[in-house]
Amino acid sequence: MTIPFLDLRAAYVELRTEIDAAVRRVLDSGWYLFGPELEAFEAEFAAYCGAGHCVAVGSGIDALALTLRAQGVGPGDEVIVPANTFIASWLAVSASGAVPVPVEPDERTCNLDPARIEAAVTPRTKAVMPVHLYGQPADMSAVWEAADRHGLAVLEDAAQAQGARYHGRRVGSGRAPAAFSFYPGKNLGAMGDAGAVVTSDAALADRVRLLRNYGSRVKYEHEVKGTNSRLDDIQAAVLRVKLSRLDEWNARRAAVAARYLAGLADVDGLALPYTEPWAETSWHLFVVRTDRREVLRTALTDAGIGTLIHYPVPAHLSGAYAELAYPRGAFPLSERLSEEVLSLPNGPHMTDGAVDEVIASVRKALSALSARPRERRTAAPAG
Repeated sequence: MTIPFLDLRAAYVELRTEIDAAVRRVLDSGWYLFGPELEAFEAEFAAYCGAGHCVAVGSGIDALALTLRAQGVGPGDEVIVPANTFIASWLAVSASGAVPVPVEPDERTCNLDPARIEAAVTPRTKAVMPVHLYGQPADMSAVWEAADRHGLAVLEDAAQAQGARYHGRRVGSGRAPAAFSFYPGKNLGAMGDAGAVVTSDAALADRVRLLRNYGSRVKYEHEVKGTNSRLDDIQAAVLRVKLSRLDEWNARRAAVAARYLAGLADVDGLALPYTEPWAETSWHLFVVRTDRREVLRTALTDAGIGTLIHYPVPAHLSGAYAELAYPRGAFPLSERLSEEVLSLPNGPHMTDGAVDEVIASVRKALSALSARPRERRTAAPAG
């Protein structure tokens, strides 16, 4: 691709000297698990988020699943989740032994619609898991209102929201624990899989620490059935380097997004992202909507521009959840989003020239399409 969807190598090149030094520091130490780099990263990321504790684990899905278990979620329970999200949110619920119960999104933001939580609650409901999709914070005040009415636990899936703010406070600083992914393509990305949960609940953090290490605090003494989900010190050292640049890189993403919003504002047939006035998104993804997505995507591919679809198959229609027997049409808004959303390149290393080339290519493709007969359909802004 002339313009890749995301240039991961550029992030390394910018920080090569610091990252190489950090990795050498770990290799020379001979301490590769539960060492000083992990301890330092956990303290620094907790402070960055405004939380009391950070527990780093092997992946984002582990951060979700282990936190649910630490909250007492297990077999026989139900967890309310967005119908419109990456399947990892659902899989984490399944890994805890519970059943995911989907609800439709708010059409403007594409995040879980808090007004729909009430109708999804049953006697088996134990928790609700909002997702800060694409990096835009979900409406947590409204989520908590519903959760408090029914005595539900809350867990924020913040896999895409490192550095995002809700009413001026960073995601992870609220009442609920927040689970993060540090997959390489995230705003704060490791050199492999990694994740963490942040919380100001010391007892909850302690339970997650227990679960991530075979259910053991003292070697060969196992209190509960835990697992092996440990973030190694090499990844922790890399994340410490990148954490020092996270705000700067998020600002670069925001500048790219602002350029897109200005350059594509008047394009017929294209719905642009909507951001709530109280939210500061991390701009992990820049997602547009169009009812001629495949034609637009093909045109951009032909122009050498990388795009992705987040996400082409709703979780309720995937083979992984065939046993829930949701028919097509069960969640029509989520299904329509899966047919219309397209993520444009948006990363901290995109140049203004590259952004302008994407804008010009989108405008050209949709301008050509607008001259052809088509069924008109109104698309609300995507978040």
